[in-house]
Amino acid sequence: MTTPAPAPSPSAPAVSGLAPALGAYLIWGFLPLYLILVKTVPPFEFVGWRIIWTLPLCLLIVAFRRQFPELLAALKSPRSLLALLASSVLIGINWFVYIWAIMAGEVFATSIGYYLNPLVNVLLGTLVLGEKLSRRQWIAVAIAAVAVALLAAGAVTSLWISLSLGFSFALYGLVRKQVAVGSLPGLTIESAILLLPAAGIAAWYAATPQGSAFGQDAWMSALIIFSGVVTAVPLLLFAIAARRMDYSTLGFIQYLSPTIVFFLGLFVFHQPLAPAKLASFVLIWVAVGVFVWDLWAKRRAASA
Repeated sequence: MTTPAPAPSPSAPAVSGLAPALGAYLIWGFLPLYLILVKTVPPFEFVGWRIIWTLPLCLLIVAFRRQFPELLAALKSPRSLLALLASSVLIGINWFVYIWAIMAGEVFATSIGYYLNPLVNVLLGTLVLGEKLSRRQWIAVAIAAVAVALLAAGAVTSLWISLSLGFSFALYGLVRKQVAVGSLPGLTIESAILLLPAAGIAAWYAATPQGSAFGQDAWMSALIIFSGVVTAVPLLLFAIAARRMDYSTLGFIQYLSPTIVFFLGLFVFHQPLAPAKLASFVLIWVAVGVFVWDLWAKRRAASA
């Protein structure tokens, strides 16, 4: 998953952003398949390597897109750096919980977490930013709350995963919303902030009896390096899409990722779908349907 991007240009044709948007969300949706390939790497160590290999790739893309002036402007702003310090902690938590959950076989819990995320965004916008919810949005949030209550009653052991993912990424987006730094420069600075602890994590695992996961096997080392690609590339695609298409349309497409994860859990990972989780999914799909209906109605009203 990735960082919020600036609002799209209203003069850009909506269709031009569809391909990069689909590319970004397809990569995020199928990410569990990649994580299973690196399942032997301890999740905490893998997050460290992910940060280490994301930074150089981000710097290369920043150079290619000539975004160094934006990067330097953010580095010179104490307010931006403080916000990015907070967002780097939040995205680090989000990455670790997601990676641990997939490797532990809690695929459905991650899907629920990212279905909940847009609804949590709306709720935080009301509580923190003073934004007003429409009646349909309140209904969607209320239905999602019932879904969470069902999880608490029947699947409490995985509830913390869904809530951690939904809230950590929503809070991350809220923090990033307060700072005028683009998605890619922002991720570059966040990766740089996290580089020292990430290097410490890698060094700590290298000093353990089993040694580092990186460098022992060429195939595994290549897969670990590839973590930088699956982090930076979908972010770049998302940033391109957000500038070329209507943001509400992009909001519809974002549900592609948790839907793919759900079907992976069902048909690839063959995870049992407990009654509490099934009921929760049904309610969340209803809440998402109400939420999307509201976005679509507002879009039609605005274009009328």
